[in-house]
Amino acid sequence: MKKEKEEMTRLVSRIFFGAYLIVLIYLMFFAEEWGRSMLEGDYRYNLAPFREIRRYLVYHRQIGFKRVLWNLAGNVVVFMPFGALVPALGEKKIGFFKVALLSFELTLFIEVSQLILRVGSCDVDDMILNTMGGCIGYGLYRLWTCLEEKDFGKEKV
Repeated sequence: MKKEKEEMTRLVSRIFFGAYLIVLIYLMFFAEEWGRSMLEGDYRYNLAPFREIRRYLVYHRQIGFKRVLWNLAGNVVVFMPFGALVPALGEKKIGFFKVALLSFELTLFIEVSQLILRVGSCDVDDMILNTMGGCIGYGLYRLWTCLEEKDFGKEKV
């Protein structure tokens, strides 16, 4: 019974992971409402850690709360599903550091691709925030699995 549940969980996780990657690719490279069009002329990028994060926090009144929240929290939230789904994909469980590394690697790939393709903007702060989101997603996954294991230990009446 438990093995069947684990297999079903992996299957559902793989389906959600595939859908998540499709949405992520669209948002990172094609969503014009997010400024993801091919740029003509000057291309801006940030390779200084915490520069844009600091700018958003210092100038939050001028930039606007909604835009600050959208950028900072959005970059964290968009990678939370990655951190939560990756450990559920395979039979062999992977730990926090592997999920953090995979989150960083995927974000690095996205940011370098944006730089080369001149789509969106390459920002090292996005890498920091996305990796943080992957780590938080992993934490939520672990919390869920711990709660689920405790629930299975209880007798059903």
